[in-house]
Amino acid sequence: MVLYLHAFKILPLKIPVMTSLENRTVTEFILLGLLQYTPTHFCLFALITTMLLATLAGNSLLILLILADPHLHTPMYFFLWQLSLIDILFTLAIVPKMVSDYLLHNTIISVPGCGTQIFLGLALGGTECILLGLMSYDRYVAVCKPLHYPLLMNWSLCRQMAVGSWMSGAFNATLHTVYTLRFPFCGPREIHHFYCELPSVLHLSCEDTLTYETGVLVSTTILLLIPFLVILSSYTLILVTIIQMTSAEGQKKAFSTCSSHLTVVSLYYGAIIFMYMRPISSHASGQDKVVSVFYTIVTPMLNPVIYSLRNKDVMGALGKILWKCYYVLKCDCKDSRVLSGGV
Repeated sequence: MVLYLHAFKILPLKIPVMTSLENRTVTEFILLGLLQYTPTHFCLFALITTMLLATLAGNSLLILLILADPHLHTPMYFFLWQLSLIDILFTLAIVPKMVSDYLLHNTIISVPGCGTQIFLGLALGGTECILLGLMSYDRYVAVCKPLHYPLLMNWSLCRQMAVGSWMSGAFNATLHTVYTLRFPFCGPREIHHFYCELPSVLHLSCEDTLTYETGVLVSTTILLLIPFLVILSSYTLILVTIIQMTSAEGQKKAFSTCSSHLTVVSLYYGAIIFMYMRPISSHASGQDKVVSVFYTIVTPMLNPVIYSLRNKDVMGALGKILWKCYYVLKCDCKDSRVLSGGV
């Protein structure tokens, strides 16, 4: 009877349409990665692995020196070891997964794992931006208001600043991670990146994400521009103060303490601004990979080198540690000789 009515067009014929729910309910993604299985790319893989070890060793050593040497227990070095901690966590969240994927030929990442990488990337990146702004303010107070430094940069305020930077980064990352993973995803589930970065994941969404991309651009701009304006203002005032100094030694010391921080700011902010302060739709996978390598692998490795080699206090602390280790080993050798002679 139903077919009869359909034939005379009394009832509209409803042909069942297959929906792509299987594509929308995604449980895992495929990371296309950075490296191919060629001799040239294997050399790059070896280089990245070496840089990973250097990043972990350099930043860990810097944290150890700052915590072990009482002369480095100042606000500047407090923020510096926080920066090194961020670099370690940022590297561990991304690079080991990339290395293991290359070795095991397994580029699959689960949705929770992808969400974790998005969260850590945004949280640690945002925290570092704020922390760099706080470090520039610390240098401004030290150079321009040295007599008021103990009052303006007391330990209670420094801890509050550090906690606030971590909480701000985590809050921003939580919002964007939860909202991003609520989108339905279609297609081959292939992320053209070596880790789950927000712009690359949004490219897989079935829905129009233009409104949300605008929100990401606004929030990221605020998170980047406020610390950047603090940095720009602080170093403008520092430069004016340095020019007005009559002592050449004072000018040299001020330039030395500030140049390291400016180098780190230039390296980090240049890559971050290029990645996040432009529409997500204009991103190209090749460019994104190169820029991401810069601030996820290169910059975390260079930070401890820049701060230690250009800093006499850090090098002095390293010399003390090495001398203590040498003295302990020398005493142990003497004791072992005495015991062996006695036997």
